[in-house]
Amino acid sequence: MTPQPSTAAGTAHDEAVDLAREEIVRVGTSLFARGYVHASAGNISAKVGDHHLITPTDAALGFLEPGRLALVDARGEQIAGERASKTLTLHRRICAADPTARFVVHTHSTHLVALTLAGVWSTADVLPPLTPYYVMKVGHVPLIPYHRPGDPRVADLVTALVADRAASRTPIRAVLLDRLGPVVWGPDAATALAVLEELEETARLWLLTDRRPEPLSDHALDELRSTFNAAW
Repeated sequence: MTPQPSTAAGTAHDEAVDLAREEIVRVGTSLFARGYVHASAGNISAKVGDHHLITPTDAALGFLEPGRLALVDARGEQIAGERASKTLTLHRRICAADPTARFVVHTHSTHLVALTLAGVWSTADVLPPLTPYYVMKVGHVPLIPYHRPGDPRVADLVTALVADRAASRTPIRAVLLDRLGPVVWGPDAATALAVLEELEETARLWLLTDRRPEPLSDHALDELRSTFNAAW
C-alpha cells in the first residue's frame, strides 16, 4: 500500500492549492478587465507540488470560479474540478522543462496575434530588441508554427526550444503561437504577468510605428548584459 501523507503535509498541500486557486482567479479577472483576454480564449495554470491547477476548457477567464478549476495529479490525471483545458499537456511540459516555471499563462492578446498576421521580425525573435525593458524583462521570444489549438506536438516544439535556449545561456520566458497568441511562464504570477504585459506592449509599439524602428545597438545590448545580466 502506498504510504499516505501526514495530516500536516496534507493540510499544507490543500492550503497551497486553495491559494493557487485564488491566484488564478485573480489573474484571470485582471487580464479580462485590462483587455488581454476575451470570450473563452486563453488559459492559466499553476504548479503546486507535483500537482497542476488549470482553467477548465472553454472557460471565460474573467469569470472563473475557484472550485471549478481542474486539479491534475503528477501523472496528468484529473482528480477534481471541471474538464481541464486542452492545453494542459503544454503547461505541464513547460514546467517539466523549466524548473523555474510554476505559473503559466496563455492569451490571445490582440497585438501579438496581429503581429503573427502582419509578420514577425524573425522566427527566432518575434520582436526586435526595441526597448531596454523588453530586453531585460522578456528576452528572446521564438515563433511556434501554426498548429490547431491543443495539438500535443506544440509541447514538443516548445520544450525543445526551452532546452536549447537554456544550453546557450539565453533562457526563454515565452513563446508566440502563430495565430493563437503568447504563452508565458515564471516562478509566480507576478513574474509571468510582467513578461506578458511587456511583450504585448512592445508588439503594440512596433505595430503602431509601422515596424520601422531600428533595434537597440550592439553597444546598448552589451550594456544591458553587463549591468543587468540581461539574457540577450
